[in-house]
Amino acid sequence: MFIEMVRSKIHQARVTAADLNYEGSIGIDTDLLQQAGMLPYEKVLIADIENGNRIETYIIPAAAGSREIQLNGAAARLVQVGDRVIIMAFAYVPSPVPANWQPRVLIMDDNNQIKQTLGDIITVTS
Repeated sequence: MFIEMVRSKIHQARVTAADLNYEGSIGIDTDLLQQAGMLPYEKVLIADIENGNRIETYIIPAAAGSREIQLNGAAARLVQVGDRVIIMAFAYVPSPVPANWQPRVLIMDDNNQIKQTLGDIITVTS
């Protein structure tokens, strides 16, 4: 049996832009992706701290160093620029889950700079 576990999380990132006319997805600074261990085109779940909306989409890479967090397409209707969001990536893990399982967590400041990093980048092997 496999259990879906949170593998990586960017916590309290600020939405920097929202574009209703883009085809969809979330643009994330590639430096943040690397630090979080997330991948371009990976499926993610986004929770908006300000309004409780939950959005499922995929990542597109944004310019390194831009600190961009941009929601696009239909998701742009569910957020406001300046909202804090939690971006979560998951992995299917064989059960029983290792006792030391801890996701990689980036805790962000108001300018999308990393304030604190918890956990290691998790690699799951089959």
